[in-house]
This record gives sequence, structure tokens and C-alpha cells, in this order.
Amino acid sequence: MNETTRDVVELGQWFDAYVADEKKIEPKDWMPDAYRKTLVRQISQHAHSEVIGMQPEGNWITRAPTLRRKAGLLAKVQDEAGHGLYLYSAAETLGVSRGQMDDGLLSGKDKYSSIFNYPTPTWADIGAIGWLVDGAAITNQIPLCRCSYGPYARAMIRVCKEESFHQRQGYEIMLRLSHGTAEQKRMAQDALNRWWWPAVMMFGPSDKDSAHSAQSMAWRIKRVSNDDLRQRFVDMTVKQADYLGLTMPDPDLKWNEERGHYDIGEIDWSDFWKVVKGNGPCNRQRLAHRQKAHDDGEWVRDAALAHANKRVARATRDAA
Repeated sequence: MNETTRDVVELGQWFDAYVADEKKIEPKDWMPDAYRKTLVRQISQHAHSEVIGMQPEGNWITRAPTLRRKAGLLAKVQDEAGHGLYLYSAAETLGVSRGQMDDGLLSGKDKYSSIFNYPTPTWADIGAIGWLVDGAAITNQIPLCRCSYGPYARAMIRVCKEESFHQRQGYEIMLRLSHGTAEQKRMAQDALNRWWWPAVMMFGPSDKDSAHSAQSMAWRIKRVSNDDLRQRFVDMTVKQADYLGLTMPDPDLKWNEERGHYDIGEIDWSDFWKVVKGNGPCNRQRLAHRQKAHDDGEWVRDAALAHANKRVARATRDAA
């Protein structure tokens, strides 16, 4: 064993013990290449999801039913843009540039959450997204506040606080609709019918089918299995639906006294994989919109870069 290999082995042993002791890894600390790559993939995908996730809701800003709803939705979409920036910044500490991440998204190489490839035809969809999609996101993201990578964990603290507001906002919309006119309640039920299964699938397939999950758990990037997170979400959401007076679109849903949890019907993963592979209802539309926004903002990036270069040149000249 040569010295370089021995050093890597020793560093790897230090790293494993360090994260096992619940200590945070910071950008300048040594980390395995695979750990870095896993974080870049996960954090950039998370950031892409926040940015693409602005689209289905932004579609309703000009059509919100009241000024109060418009202001609330504007605030939420603005929060999502901020979440994307926090997360892109966290990923940049791992040595990847914003440009590289943008290229990965726009080329289709990098993924974002499949949930944002569904349409929002009615105002009730905005309520369902807040209640179900953000509810699932919070369930998944709270454990990330204890992620072993410091910049990601710290970013998630603020993200989760704001996502909690988004979830309550969505639930309030569903509450008003479900206790409104018969037509409003039908609208709320229809939105629940369409968003329930995609929200349940947000947690991904069972960890036993994942080649990377066990390692992410060992590295303390991931804290809870996909199935356990899904169960937490189901148990919480079924009770909320009962209060709304809405019917869950799952005839096999039932309380399991022995387990102390709700059992759900079999998940049809074919739709999930269809959307992940780019064949969902809005995949092409979402990426085309993001590409246009990227192209339209090129002059801003060029101007900012020119200004930065000018300041560097001035500072270099003054120092000479």
C-alpha cells in the first residue's frame, strides 16, 4: 500500500468516525469523493425543484380570487426562489458552479422533483400543492436539518420554517373550499384526487430498491427511510382530510390497529417513472419556460460579470 492510498484510508476512517459522532462536515474539511458527488446531486436536484416549483403556482398569481390570496401566493413563490438560491449556494461550496448546475438542469441531465410536472387547472390545486406537496416536503426535509454537511443542514432550517407557512396556507385554502359551496367542495375533492398519489410518491421507491440509500444513511446525509417518511406523511394527512370532510382517493386505505398506522393501497409506480423520464403532462413545458427565463436573463449575467471584471481590474491596477 503506497503512502497516498494509506492517507486516504486513514482519512476515510476519520471521516466515518466524525460523522458517526454527529459532527458537521464543513466545505474545507476532507470528504470522500463519493460523499461530495452524492451531495452535489442531491442539493442541486433540491434547488432545481424549488425553482421549477415556482411555475405551477406562479401561473395563478394573476388569477388569485382575492388580493389577500394574491399577496400570500406572491410571498410563497418568492420564498421558493429564495430556497433555490440558498441551496445553489450550498452546492457551490462543494466545488460545482451555478453555471454547471444550470447546464445540468436545462440539458435534462439533472432531475428535479417529478411532482412539479403536473398541471394546476383550478384554484384548488394551489391549496392542494400547499397542503400535500409542501406537507410531504416538510416531512422529508425536517430530518435534513440534521444532515452531516453543515451548509446544507443550516440552509434547511430556514427552508423548513418557510415551508411550514406554505403548508398552512395551502391547508387554509382547502379548508375554505371544503366548507364553502357544493361546487367549491367538489373542486377541493377533485384536487385531492389528482394530487394524493403523486404526493405519496414524492418520497421515492422503497429504500430496499435503492443502491445508494444505505450509504447516504451511513454518512448521515439521509436520516429516515423513504417508507418511514411516507408513513409519517400518510398518518398525518389522513386525519387532516377527515377534518376537511374530504374523501381520500384510496379505497384500500384503512387503520391498522396492530401497526398503529394507516395502510394504503398499492402504489402504481409506472406513472412516477414515466414523469421522471420526461414524459409527464408538463415536463417539456416546465423546462421550456426555464430555458426562456435563462435566455432572457443572459444580459443581466453579462452585465454583472462585466462589472465584476471591471472592479477586479481596478483593484489590480491600484495595487500595482
